[in-house]
Amino acid sequence: MAENKGLHVVVFPWSAFGHLIPHFQLSIALAKAGVHVSFISTPKNLQRLPPIPPSLSSFITPVPIPLPKLPGDPLPEGAEATVDIPFEKIPFLKVALDLAEPPFRKFIADHPHPPDWFIVDFNVSWISDISREFRVPIVFFRVLSPGFLAFYAHVLGARLPLSEIGSLISPPPIEGSTVAYRRHEAVGIRAGFFEKNDSGMSDYERVTKIISACQAIAVRTCYEFDVDYLKLYSNYCGKKVIPLGLLPPEKPPKTEFEANSPWKSTFEWLDQQNPKSVVFVGFGSECKLTKDQIHEIARGVELSELPFLWALRKPDWAEDSDVLPAGFPDRTAGRGMVSMGWAPQMEILGHPAIGGSFFHGGWGSAIEALEFGNCLILLPFIVDQPLNARLLVEKGVAVEVERNEDDGCFSGEAIAKALREAMVSGEGEKIRKRAEEVAAIFGDTKLHQRYIEEFVEFLKNRDPIPNQ
Repeated sequence: MAENKGLHVVVFPWSAFGHLIPHFQLSIALAKAGVHVSFISTPKNLQRLPPIPPSLSSFITPVPIPLPKLPGDPLPEGAEATVDIPFEKIPFLKVALDLAEPPFRKFIADHPHPPDWFIVDFNVSWISDISREFRVPIVFFRVLSPGFLAFYAHVLGARLPLSEIGSLISPPPIEGSTVAYRRHEAVGIRAGFFEKNDSGMSDYERVTKIISACQAIAVRTCYEFDVDYLKLYSNYCGKKVIPLGLLPPEKPPKTEFEANSPWKSTFEWLDQQNPKSVVFVGFGSECKLTKDQIHEIARGVELSELPFLWALRKPDWAEDSDVLPAGFPDRTAGRGMVSMGWAPQMEILGHPAIGGSFFHGGWGSAIEALEFGNCLILLPFIVDQPLNARLLVEKGVAVEVERNEDDGCFSGEAIAKALREAMVSGEGEKIRKRAEEVAAIFGDTKLHQRYIEEFVEFLKNRDPIPNQ
């Protein structure tokens, strides 16, 4: 592996695993290209990341910065990421990470090899002062889909009134675009993104500060999947935009589970199913579903009469006996399986029996599913998920579950309809075919490696930061 003249970057993601994992995947890709990476996060978050491949251990250095304690201890003991806390506590996590500026500054000042670049997320709005002090340029890494980015770039670039819901329910000026929020979604988004929260700053302010300070914006997408939204985003944001490719996770080798592992029997069951016949159901750990929502999802899965494998994280509200509706395991026995807790998701998605993925529409999860040519059934809930869902439906690889337009409620019948349309209906044949075609893009490691190589060339040829 050739080193890139000792090129050193410092990577600092937001403490949500939908951000930590893409930043880690980018770090792996950069290390493979010979770039030295200092990866900043809290001790617990670093422990929860995948192991660094031994061949790259000399290129990636995890740098733990303890999460500062806040007055009154508003965060639960041991909470260091959004997965550890309820949604309403997230602003306090932002406050705690704002207080990480002094140890971050000390790390930069004391490092024997000062970084050539900062690659950061939206949360480190204080990075501009350190960038000027140490003359280190910034790349703002956006882990979000091009549809989401173009939508917000249009809203802000066109100076649409942020106080009006109409600005958030209108798609950007791309022919045929449906990438916009529904009215019931827009109400929460306006408050959650544009209004000041308990951190003392809105997310909109944080993002605009980073954009103002950065030399370039890196985006997790590729022109082979999308051109229009990426171009629109580039036109509006006023900074150099660099597609990084999709950073697809490496496809895992076939895993041999030990005899006492519950996953051994699960994969034996999958081995007995017909190719592309099983729906994988997985809403992850960040999407904190209510009891009514989980029960309605279960009813829809049951009504669909399709084979399924559901990886279900036990919710905080749940007792062992009431996570699923009464009798659900018995009524679906033989046709489906439910696994509580952690799941080997990439191994599941890559199994020949899996034909579709039913989830919330997160961009990272979509990339993982499409890497294996699985069609998507989407039930979005928060932030970027609704816009991702509309983008993926536009691209012909997904079906979105219908909801009540006024309040966002969904029914088991609507879920069953979407599942059957995507998986077995004649109408859904074009979706299944398109998903398999897209897999040739999402799973093309050489294609995405070329994007990384171009990004490394950009990093090597940086413009100097002027003296202040």
